[in-house]
Amino acid sequence: MLVSDYSLPLFNAAAFNCPHCGACAHQEWWDIQRLRAGGARGGMVADARVSTCARCGRNAYWIDATLVYPETAQAPLPHAEMPDDVRQDYLEARDVAGRSPRAACALLRLALQKLCIHLGVGGGNINADIAALVKQGLPVQVQQALDTLRVVGNNAVHPGEIALGDDVETATAHFDVMNFIVEQQISQPRQLQTLYDNLPDSARDAIEQRDGA
Repeated sequence: MLVSDYSLPLFNAAAFNCPHCGACAHQEWWDIQRLRAGGARGGMVADARVSTCARCGRNAYWIDATLVYPETAQAPLPHAEMPDDVRQDYLEARDVAGRSPRAACALLRLALQKLCIHLGVGGGNINADIAALVKQGLPVQVQQALDTLRVVGNNAVHPGEIALGDDVETATAHFDVMNFIVEQQISQPRQLQTLYDNLPDSARDAIEQRDGA
């Protein structure tokens, strides 16, 4: 199961990642009221509310349970170790996710194609690239994550059995999948390699002799 630190801004939710400052913070909710001549308060505006972030104090405006301001990304930030060319497509997908989940998933598919190159395979045909990675011992969870992005991205470009429609929450989950792949295939191997390289030379020599290197 994929777990993200990002909490999607949702109407009337008690807490989520602020669309202004990005922090996951408590939200105060207020009804929007009309003003009459002279500044007197009138009735409430139907289906309109304001959320105020407890962290930065800035307001977000909602109409018909939809965030209308700020017009901002509603998806987690890219992993810190995501390659730059992959990050560019990821951020573009993030920018459009709230307006077009289908476009976001198509862009994530493009980002995945570039990521495959960084994982040491061709980058021309994602299905073939995943098969090559599986032959190299790719963990099952990562294979499933790659195939999820591949299939959903393909359907975003060539509609098939998966109907994304305006399901922002479903599209947002696929940003988590991309970050999961980067964490598993780039970040964790780098961290383990650093730990190994920091072993004393004598210990590494003994290991290499043991393994016939």
